[in-house]
Amino acid sequence: MNDSQFDCAIVGGGLAGGLIALALHRARPGFRIALIEAGRTIGGNHRWSWFDSDLSEEGRALLAGFRQTRWDAGYDVQFPKYRRTLDTAYRSMASSDFHEGLMRELPDGTVMLGRKATALDARGVDLGSTDFGKAERIEARTVIDCRSFQPSEHLRGGWQVFLGRHMRLDEAHGVERPVIMDAAVDQLAPHGNGSSYRFVYVLPLGAHDVFVEDTYYADDPRLDRSALSGRIDQYVREQGWRDPEIVGHEAGVLPVLTGGDFDAYRRQIEIEGVAVAGARGGFTHPLTSYTMCIAVENALVAAREADLTGPQLAALFASRARSHWKRTAYYRLLARFLFFAAKPEKRVKVFQRFYRLRRGLIERFYAARSNPFDKLRVLWGEPPVPIPAAIAAMFKSGEPLKDKTATEKKA
Repeated sequence: MNDSQFDCAIVGGGLAGGLIALALHRARPGFRIALIEAGRTIGGNHRWSWFDSDLSEEGRALLAGFRQTRWDAGYDVQFPKYRRTLDTAYRSMASSDFHEGLMRELPDGTVMLGRKATALDARGVDLGSTDFGKAERIEARTVIDCRSFQPSEHLRGGWQVFLGRHMRLDEAHGVERPVIMDAAVDQLAPHGNGSSYRFVYVLPLGAHDVFVEDTYYADDPRLDRSALSGRIDQYVREQGWRDPEIVGHEAGVLPVLTGGDFDAYRRQIEIEGVAVAGARGGFTHPLTSYTMCIAVENALVAAREADLTGPQLAALFASRARSHWKRTAYYRLLARFLFFAAKPEKRVKVFQRFYRLRRGLIERFYAARSNPFDKLRVLWGEPPVPIPAAIAAMFKSGEPLKDKTATEKKA
């Protein structure tokens, strides 16, 4: 094997690609792996969070080497009518810690930063010339495409828009647990286009460090950074936090899937003999955009099936993607209810009702593992949306998700 020959080339150093590289290395230390990322760091500028219940013991072991913030006392949610504490343990990891963990554990020469893939095929990857290196060809026995989500006219839905800020305060903030959904805030859309479902997400990262993110579900993908930044400023003032130092920030626009022709989408993105993973492969929660538990599962599968040929691995991941699309149809239905049956100013009531349900049901919902009783219980009782509107929404599909601003978010 020469310098340009690898057992596996992974294109895209986000959560999915990084975890696959790590799982492969641990399972097969002798494998030569190339993790190719166009940016200057692995993971970009993100924060991934997840419930401890999302992962198996094997999944927890995969993440154990990364620096994480842990809250074993659970988390809070807040709505106009109530506040609730749920005792599910919660975890969070910054992309900088993900980058450092991978660089520490993966062998020298594995991670290729600042290298943009210009072409992929079943036998390798073509890299364009950059300040970091000349154009070259990487030969590989298997190739895995983990690049970002590809907007497509074949997928339909709405949008989740967010801007987050990591701040350091002179005085202790006093927040004991994460507030993963504070929806007792103004529900108006930030760009003056009516109402939306909006909530603020708060992570106490240390006694003086706090992460605050303004998130909303909307019918269009406009991200008004100035407006969202102003709303975070207002929220910080309302908490009595004075003169915060801004340590970091993140922003993005994520698709919320309500339907589409998944087979046509796969035909659009697939390259013969190349496996596709991550958000690009359809491996997301349609309603919440969570990816952590799915990315971990795919990484463990890739490691267990490391001896497959490129075409065999591509077929395996294509089958997993189709199964995931079929298994998550229920969440796309709920997304249709949210966008097409609930009036924008009433969307908060959907989540307000949902968080009154049992803790186990909520855990399984976020992990996209709802059982038949869970699915019935979410819709049973007081309807979350008007029944005639819900029936009409079942037959709607939404607008094509073609906007170029869609990007991958945390967990």
